[in-house]
Amino acid sequence: MSAENLAGKWTRKSGRTLFDSITCVVFLFLDFLDAVLCVVFKLVDEFFEGNACTPCYCGKAGDKNGENKETEMLSESLYGRKYMLRNMGFLGFARKWRIYRKKKDDRDGSVNEGLMVNRWSDCGCQSCVSWMKKEYDQKLHVVVKNLPQVGRGDEAAENVIFLHGFLSSSSFWTETIFNNLSESVKDHYRLFAVDLLGFGRSPKQNDCMYTLLDHVERIDKSVISPFHLNSFHLVAHSMGCLIALALAAKYPKFVKSVTLVAPPYLPCAKDGATTSLMALNTFAGKTLWPPLAFGKSVMSWYEHVGRCFCVLFCRNHRIWEMILKLFTLRRELNFMEVDLTRHTHHSAWHNMHNVICGAAKLMDKYLEILNKSRSVKVCIIHGDHDMEVPLDCSNNTKKKFPELVELNMIENVDHTSVILGRVREFAKSLQHIWASS
Repeated sequence: MSAENLAGKWTRKSGRTLFDSITCVVFLFLDFLDAVLCVVFKLVDEFFEGNACTPCYCGKAGDKNGENKETEMLSESLYGRKYMLRNMGFLGFARKWRIYRKKKDDRDGSVNEGLMVNRWSDCGCQSCVSWMKKEYDQKLHVVVKNLPQVGRGDEAAENVIFLHGFLSSSSFWTETIFNNLSESVKDHYRLFAVDLLGFGRSPKQNDCMYTLLDHVERIDKSVISPFHLNSFHLVAHSMGCLIALALAAKYPKFVKSVTLVAPPYLPCAKDGATTSLMALNTFAGKTLWPPLAFGKSVMSWYEHVGRCFCVLFCRNHRIWEMILKLFTLRRELNFMEVDLTRHTHHSAWHNMHNVICGAAKLMDKYLEILNKSRSVKVCIIHGDHDMEVPLDCSNNTKKKFPELVELNMIENVDHTSVILGRVREFAKSLQHIWASS
C-alpha cells in the first residue's frame, strides 16, 4: 500500500473515531439533561395538574401496575431504550417520587379519573381543543368528498380511505391527490381523508396510549361503521401504512386494494421486543448527521427533551406561524408547515413508539392474513432516494410476500417528493390500481 493511500485510510479512520467520540459525548449530555428534565416536569406537572399528570417512561416496565391489557400493547422501545444514566441519580429520584405520590394518593383515596384535560404544556387554541367540546367518545375528524351515486343502476360509488403519515394530517391528501383525480374517476369514487388519532383536528387526549389498535378502532367508528362501507380501497403514507395493514387484516373481505407509500416494515424477529427496538434504531437511530436525523433521534429517544421542544414550538404554534408569514410575506402557509407543529408531545411520542416501533412485530401477521385471503391487492410505492424509510423495508416485503406485493420503485425522489413532487403521476397510478382491483 502506497504512503498516500495509507495516509488517506488513516485520516478517514481518525475522522470516524473523532465523530463517534463527539456523538458519544453529545448523547451522554442528552442522557443527563433528560434525567434532570424528568424531575423538573414531574414537579411542574404536579403543581399544575395535581393527580391528573400522565406518567413518563423513564422507569422500568414493572413500575406500571394495574394496566395489564394496556401494557401488553405498549412498545418495548418505551422502556427498553438504553440510557447511560437510566439507573442513576435523577431517574432513581423520579421513580421514588412517583411511588411516594402513588402511596399518598392511595391514602387520600384520590384516583386519576382519566378525564379529558388540556395539559399546561399543550396548546389551548380553538383549533387544537375543538374536539373536547363534544361528548367524550369523540370520533376522528374526517374529510369526505361525498360523491353522488353513479349511473350504474343502484350501485353506489366505490370508497377510498386515505391515511396520512407521522406529523401530518388529512391535508396531505386533500391538498394534493383530491384535486388531481380525473373527472371520470371522481364520478366513481367517494374519498375519505382521516386525521389520525392525535393529529390534525382529531382527539389528542392524554389518557390514550395511542396504540395501533386504537387507530383501527377509531377509523372503524368514524368511517367504516357510520358510512356503512362494505368495500373500500386503502391508500397510506409512512406511519399510515402500518395502520392500513392492520385495518385490512381486520376486514380482508372488505378491502379491495392497499396502496402503501414508503411502508416502515421490518421482518419480525422471534422476539417481538427485539423487533420493536430494532425499529427504533432503524428509523430514529442515534446520530449527529444529517441534522434532520439528529432531530428525529432526539425526539424519539429523549422523552423530556422532546417535550421541551413541543412546549416551545407546538404550544406556541400560532406565534411561529405568524412569524413565518411575516418573514415569507405569505398570507397562507403550506399545509406541511402547519401540520408539523399541530400535535401534542403525548400523541407524537406514543405514535412513534407504539405504532411505528411497536407495530413492527405485527406486520408479518397482518401480511400473512392478506396473503391467505388472496383477494386483496397490495401495491408498494417507494422513492429510491428516501432517507426516512430505508429501501430494504419495501424490498424485504416484496421478497417475503412475492405473490401478494407489487413493488414500484420510483427513481430520483425522496420520502415526500414521491407524492408531492409528482402529484399527477401518483394520482394516475392510484386510478390504475383501483381500476385493476
